[in-house]
Amino acid sequence: MEVLKNRLQIENARTALASRNLSFLEPAWRASLKRLRLLGGVSVGDWLKSRDVLLTVKFIESRLEKSDPILDIGCFASELIVILHNLGYARLAVADLNPDIRLMPYQESIDYQRVDFMQTNFGVASFQAITAISVIEHGFQAARLLREVSRLLRPGGYFVASFDYWPGKIDTSGIRLFGVSWQIFSEAEVAQFVSDAKEFGLESVGDLKSDISEPAIEFGGKKYTFGWIVLRKTP
Repeated sequence: MEVLKNRLQIENARTALASRNLSFLEPAWRASLKRLRLLGGVSVGDWLKSRDVLLTVKFIESRLEKSDPILDIGCFASELIVILHNLGYARLAVADLNPDIRLMPYQESIDYQRVDFMQTNFGVASFQAITAISVIEHGFQAARLLREVSRLLRPGGYFVASFDYWPGKIDTSGIRLFGVSWQIFSEAEVAQFVSDAKEFGLESVGDLKSDISEPAIEFGGKKYTFGWIVLRKTP
């Protein structure tokens, strides 16, 4: 597990993406017009998620071929799927319940599916990688999520996820985002998730590291940071 340590890491990640022409953030005025439906399309990307996106892109580039199938879950307004398309990954799919995914870029070449990502229509062993940027903490259901990820991944495939995180437990009970519960994962909860994953044939890649210098994120009256983890489907 990698942990966001401070905002400078976010800034540096955005600079790295921009240096490769992989930054698709739009000016605030343009994003606002799209939200108000005064401009067509969906404004993709989130500056705060820059490091999560960069880590995921680098991991995929180091482990996957351009022809490998990749699924991005809970991806409405996700910059990651746009970046992967522009890098030449040719077999991309999306699972999200938001009806406005029909407005996202590259409809002709990305398979956008309006579906619950914990119960999709994709076949067994359909993907070499499944990505989830700031998704699993919303309406978290470990068993359902892990069962579907394991079903969809090919042996040796990867589940790459980022999520809200703080070593000690932060109480978010009663807070709902996007109509579902919100969980800021504690160190113990991440360890439990990794342990649960083994029951579904998924094992963590690398060590669980949680050294943090400051809470880089503040939202909903809570201060926390982001975690990033990779699970691998056992062959």
